[in-house]
Amino acid sequence: MSYKPLLQTRYEEVVVPALKEKFGYKNVMEMPRLVKVSLNQGVGAAVNDKKLVDAAVEEMTKISGQKAQATFSRKAISNFKLRENMPIGARVTLRKEAMYDFIHRLISIALPRVRDFQGLNVKGFDGRGNFNMGVTEQIIFPEIDIDKVNRITGMDITIVTTAKTDEECLELLKLLGFPFKSK
Repeated sequence: MSYKPLLQTRYEEVVVPALKEKFGYKNVMEMPRLVKVSLNQGVGAAVNDKKLVDAAVEEMTKISGQKAQATFSRKAISNFKLRENMPIGARVTLRKEAMYDFIHRLISIALPRVRDFQGLNVKGFDGRGNFNMGVTEQIIFPEIDIDKVNRITGMDITIVTTAKTDEECLELLKLLGFPFKSK
């Protein structure tokens, strides 16, 4: 028997029938589903200290469970002391089982650890059925040891779905367990 994440099982058993009932889909292929999750972390102070990018890559690898890669500047900007091809951040893209595992940890462990958390903002949708959110501190993830962190940085999380509208994506994410603010 192969491994199947808990959230993927929830999607198949709970979310699909609920979406079918609400939006009246006739075909299974019409159902909105998760495609990928992209994590991105910009390290602006890396211009002066290259080791910060290595630390960011290491932390992103621990958080995501998949090897992160460094991102490099495309242009030189003299006002920021930035040269072309300097390492300035870290990124990782998760798909399939790794994506479902990360989202499950995000909504059940990491988001409740955010100080004064009121819920996710519903303005994070892009109009094409994708959701963007920012996390201000990487220490909300239990994989990160607070004593070994030399700098608290945030990250951007993008959840890409096959939903055609923001309404479909919002309903999909709510059914998966995302804690959105009530309007």
